[in-house]
Amino acid sequence: MLHLLWLIPALPLAGFLILSLLGARMNKKLIAYIGAGSIGISALFVILISIRFLVLLPEEAGFNQLLWSWINIPGLKINAALHLDALSLVFIFVITFVGFLIHLYSTAFMKEEEGYARFFAYMNLFIGSMLTLVLADNLLLLYLGWEGVGLCSYLLIGFWYKDAGNGYAARKAFIVTRIGDTAMFIGLLLLFTSFNTLNIQEIMNKAPDMFTSGSPVIIAATLLLLGGAVGKSAQLPLQTWLPDAMAGPSPVSALIHAATMVTAGVYLIARTHVLFALAPGVQLLVAIIGAATLLLAGFSALTQTDIKRVLAYSTISQIGYMFLALGVGAWSAAVFHFMIHAFFKALLFLAAGVIILNLHHEHNMFKMGGLRKSMPLTFWTFLIGAGSLAALPLVTAGFYSKDFILWQAWSTSQGSVWLWAAGLVGAFITAIYTFRMVFITFFGESNNTPEGKYSLAMAIPLVTLAVLSVMGGFVEIPDTLGNWPAFSNLLHSMLPAPVNTAGGTGTEAILQAIAALIALAGVWIAYHFYIRKPELANSLKTSWNGLHRYWYSGWGFDTLYQTLFIRPAVYLANIDKKDFIDQIYNGIAAFSKFLNRMLSITQTGRLRWYLAGIVAGAIISFTLMLLT
Repeated sequence: MLHLLWLIPALPLAGFLILSLLGARMNKKLIAYIGAGSIGISALFVILISIRFLVLLPEEAGFNQLLWSWINIPGLKINAALHLDALSLVFIFVITFVGFLIHLYSTAFMKEEEGYARFFAYMNLFIGSMLTLVLADNLLLLYLGWEGVGLCSYLLIGFWYKDAGNGYAARKAFIVTRIGDTAMFIGLLLLFTSFNTLNIQEIMNKAPDMFTSGSPVIIAATLLLLGGAVGKSAQLPLQTWLPDAMAGPSPVSALIHAATMVTAGVYLIARTHVLFALAPGVQLLVAIIGAATLLLAGFSALTQTDIKRVLAYSTISQIGYMFLALGVGAWSAAVFHFMIHAFFKALLFLAAGVIILNLHHEHNMFKMGGLRKSMPLTFWTFLIGAGSLAALPLVTAGFYSKDFILWQAWSTSQGSVWLWAAGLVGAFITAIYTFRMVFITFFGESNNTPEGKYSLAMAIPLVTLAVLSVMGGFVEIPDTLGNWPAFSNLLHSMLPAPVNTAGGTGTEAILQAIAALIALAGVWIAYHFYIRKPELANSLKTSWNGLHRYWYSGWGFDTLYQTLFIRPAVYLANIDKKDFIDQIYNGIAAFSKFLNRMLSITQTGRLRWYLAGIVAGAIISFTLMLLT
């Protein structure tokens, strides 16, 4: 069964090719079958291959499949080959399974939109590129998938390209992430010159023997790789593109946030964990970036009015938790939270899409209200996703994954009380903004009448993801609640277990209780301000209007970048536009246009003038021949 591994990325890519070439001639039903079906069959192969792979563990921790020799020149040999291990297994499961649910939902959500085939072609390419990224056995093939997801994000964010604002958001995402991509590419070149290979497993095996901890080469390489991860995963200081990416359709937002692009940076750091372990300063920087990002994004989410922008800032914050875990060496905790986050964030975006679709594409939460009675299924599934995001204790998957990170931030040798405190404050903020969103949207007076657009294709993904947002956490039960670390045991076949140096089960239980109380306190504050006494929220907003606007604008990062980079670049470009070098080429172009106009004068459309010209040309040619 493992020899069929190549089909997992090949099926979505085949769907992309079919829809790109023939989609214009197909009806929407066939497009839906190909678009969603290719991902569904890929997910089925993932399940079958996973069963076989898990049977072989721990005797065989990895499986390699050579497809063909890609580049074979003196000094450089790169194969198109796939590598399956516990880490890539988790990622391909999430990508295909959650991706299929999003595709199924899209068959109904996008049914009345133009460009139906184009949408599914882009979505299939997105999934295929992400699968290539996580299954690649070498950094060049990984980079090909990396750039593929960047391209697809541009195409899908700007899918409704007739709106200029959507085009701007797509360009912004492409350009901002390109900064990180450039750093990453330089990092790959540095790794190649240092190891004379781009094979990931060879580099990971050689690195501890070739370099000592803190080596300048390793520090430079990991900093450059971190630059790529920060760009793709929308972490400080390259987080500004993600809130604007909400310009795309809701299924696109769900796919970007849950299963594909923004998790690529988490995968990259986890995949190259050996290098980061050899650069402890850089690994600490990963944790600091994650802690700072989760706090800043959380405060911004508190002030948003657009339901999708709340979820966008939430994603930035939750990816910050994953970076925090990676930075303290809690590799399994980071990947566990990635999986759980994919479940509840996809659920929240898809449920938000149902609301937006039924409220005439209204995004403002304050123009919704009272929807729990008119949209009960959406309400209950959204509530489950919100509970998991807020990490409500014991009953939600998000509690187990977030608590895992908080405990490791406290207890590991690379953690600290400050990193734990940052994560705890972030959890408190998360609970507030999450249930602020729930109470404003679903409670209070109704401000809009839903259209009642619903279908089974939209309901099935919501219910399935709601179940996973509750049950998914039980694959990693901590010592205090029964000790069944199945998920960690799986990942420890290729990711090292963290070394706990502070506290035991008793300390962990105390910290869990604190985290649970913090989450419940956040829910109560949201209830108090937005249900019991909403005038307090308005009063607080008025009193702190300046700070509110600052957080609402994403801490002013866009304004800062406009001032420091964009305006100076535009100013210099305008100067450069008028320099003498351009005048030379403008002159050549003007002379070519003059010659074209002279030649066009001869095109009169009169046959006798054409014949006279031919005769004259023939006479001149014969005369020249006779004279020579």
